[in-house]
Amino acid sequence: MGDLPKERVKGYQVFYVTGSDFCGPFFYKSEVRNKASIKCYISVFICFTIKAVHLELVRDLSTAAFLHALRRFVSIRKKPRQIWSDNATNFVGAKNQLSELKRLFLSDEHQRAVLNFFLAESIEWKFIPPRSPHFGGLWEAAVKTAKYHFYSVVGSAVLKADDFQTLVYKIAAVINSRPLVPHSENPADPDVLTPNQFLHGGPPSSFSEPDLTKLNINRLDA
Repeated sequence: MGDLPKERVKGYQVFYVTGSDFCGPFFYKSEVRNKASIKCYISVFICFTIKAVHLELVRDLSTAAFLHALRRFVSIRKKPRQIWSDNATNFVGAKNQLSELKRLFLSDEHQRAVLNFFLAESIEWKFIPPRSPHFGGLWEAAVKTAKYHFYSVVGSAVLKADDFQTLVYKIAAVINSRPLVPHSENPADPDVLTPNQFLHGGPPSSFSEPDLTKLNINRLDA
């Protein structure tokens, strides 16, 4: 196994070096009655240093939607110095369900608009080697985890847009609560270090959830 890149082992600040990818596609309910569900994606940002994850809902696959997601990420977290992503050629052999994403990434207009935004914000945009998706294992693992939690909660159901957005942030909180390393080697000490301790100084706050164990899942009313 080769050595980790320097961006993974240096003591950078949180999200100073960030990986970016898309997760999906997913679907949410249209606000218009009897209209087909709307396809959407989740934009995934992961910190190279502490593996903290930030998720943003992208309601349509366009350059403007991605840049809005990026601006929200910068506003909530911080402006990274570097953003790493897949090389566009990695999507040449993409599956049919990712064909829209492939076309977006290969679009000259998209690459030019994103590059101009990065130059204006003094962000360095770097790519992994062409046709080498294994170099992006850090964000691929985050995508896999996010999809696992999403389908574990939702299954085949289709949520409303607001419910979907709320779930996206709650999944990010769960992912950032995963253990990185134990605080000590004492087996009697259960405390572990998590990404949330770097982001918030402790575990994330959350509202208490209602008890749904006795709910009749076959009922027709919402």
